[in-house]
Amino acid sequence: MAESAGELSLHQRILGDIENRILSGEWQPGFRIPFEVALAKQYKCSRMTVNKALTQLAKTGLIERRRKSGSYVTQPRAQSAVLEIRDIKLEVQSLGLAYHFKLAAKSQRRSSAEDRQRLGLDVASPVLDIRCTHFAGSRPFCVEHRLINLTAVPDAAAETFEEEAPGQWLLNRVPWSAAEHTIRAVSADDVVATSLGIPIGTACLMVERRTWSNGANVTHVHLIYPGEQHSLVASFTPSQPK
Repeated sequence: MAESAGELSLHQRILGDIENRILSGEWQPGFRIPFEVALAKQYKCSRMTVNKALTQLAKTGLIERRRKSGSYVTQPRAQSAVLEIRDIKLEVQSLGLAYHFKLAAKSQRRSSAEDRQRLGLDVASPVLDIRCTHFAGSRPFCVEHRLINLTAVPDAAAETFEEEAPGQWLLNRVPWSAAEHTIRAVSADDVVATSLGIPIGTACLMVERRTWSNGANVTHVHLIYPGEQHSLVASFTPSQPK
């Protein structure tokens, strides 16, 4: 039996309502969507209309349908290109989720021996130490611990980093000429676990990056992601024989 115009408009309404609840963070990853019978009763429509809306949401990847169990909001899984410096905001938005960040700490000091090792500096210089958490919807996406060499980027000393995240600020203002990535697995300590809302000892993925601009050491950053929610991708071609 063909659906009426009213059923078709209800299909779009159901689709939009569920999308909005997921993208706003009201329905978190892992949340079980109400059963088709309940949704049909709520919207005063047929189960077929509800089923079509849920099927369309599953195709877009927003929900996962499990046989005999129901439909659930999917766990977002981000992918980063290993050989690129990507804006975390764009990573989050590529998942169809709203992005925001919270600055946890910011301090300026003379570099310590550890700071100089992280930045690759030969002599002591002023540095900016920044810690923040990035969010996808209402859920923590990754934690960032960044050092900025103020000799190379003096303007960073006056920046509040309340409106624009440190990485995004640097990408927009300091053209990088070289970067070094180190990727490894780490266990969440108490600070990371609290920031990401995960148990202490949870397996995480850490991207360690050092960046240069025209030979000057600009920044060093640790980006730590919950391991099961992030993957790294590298594209390459065979080397040409000489």
